[in-house]
Amino acid sequence: MFEILFLGTSASAPSAKRGLSGLIVSHNEYRFLIDCGEGTQRQILQSGIGFKRLTRILLTHGHLDHILGLGGLLSTLLRWESIDELNIFGGRSTLERVRTLLYDVVLRGNQPPMPLILKEIKPGIVFEANDFTITAFSVSHRGPDCLGFVFEEKARRPFLSQKAEELGVPFGPERGELVAGREITLSNGKRITPDDVLGAWERGSKLVVVGDAGRTDNLLEVCQDADGLVIESTYLDEEADMAKQFSHLTARMSAELALKAGVKKLILTHISRRYREKDVIAEAQSVFSKTVVARDFDNYQIRKEI
Repeated sequence: MFEILFLGTSASAPSAKRGLSGLIVSHNEYRFLIDCGEGTQRQILQSGIGFKRLTRILLTHGHLDHILGLGGLLSTLLRWESIDELNIFGGRSTLERVRTLLYDVVLRGNQPPMPLILKEIKPGIVFEANDFTITAFSVSHRGPDCLGFVFEEKARRPFLSQKAEELGVPFGPERGELVAGREITLSNGKRITPDDVLGAWERGSKLVVVGDAGRTDNLLEVCQDADGLVIESTYLDEEADMAKQFSHLTARMSAELALKAGVKKLILTHISRRYREKDVIAEAQSVFSKTVVARDFDNYQIRKEI
């Protein structure tokens, strides 16, 4: 299961009720901040989630409404908060802009209060834990190195407790060994293999996060069968020409992608203050019923649908 906390859901400029782009994806002890629009550090404080374990930031691209908050965040960390290190992941051109912002504007010759690591990434796996991976993929928007991210739990075989009991496998480390794929020998000399007590392979939950995008045809494969899709909806269909001009999506375009890809839940963000929320949701739901529009501080849990 992945948890999402939206920190900012507005497009381009903040509105009275929406901050600029930023969200946190959590999985067990791991937390990842995706994009860091202006004021993100305040949103983190207001949300109550705090800065603990928030040591990894994934950037979709280098536009200011997605990175300008890094200056304020680092300033906050300089004075008030303490974390072990800060890793910022992004494409080359994105990190060039981030480096200028942080080192030339915020630090100005001073040293950061923790190891500050800028990690250039390209499409492919960018993070791997024991039970999940994060994969970056290319997104078409204005400028180079625009990325989206797939959070995906690794496939697993469920432990069949009833079968284990029938075979006499005791509770304790023996079951852990079988789950880890290792054969055990019981006290009576009987050998038990993992295949004896593990079910068929099952895929884990899959969450896809897209920042700004100008087209969806190249996102269909990566979004296929996602349990959750977070994606922008800057325009309504009535202004599709403007959306194309500025390389953004309409609510209808995002909903059509979700429908074609077999997505289980569509969460729209990057909402322009030119529209009423109810109109955005109405347009999207006319195509794909399992659509919601995120608001600042909304929480969602993304689980594999059975």
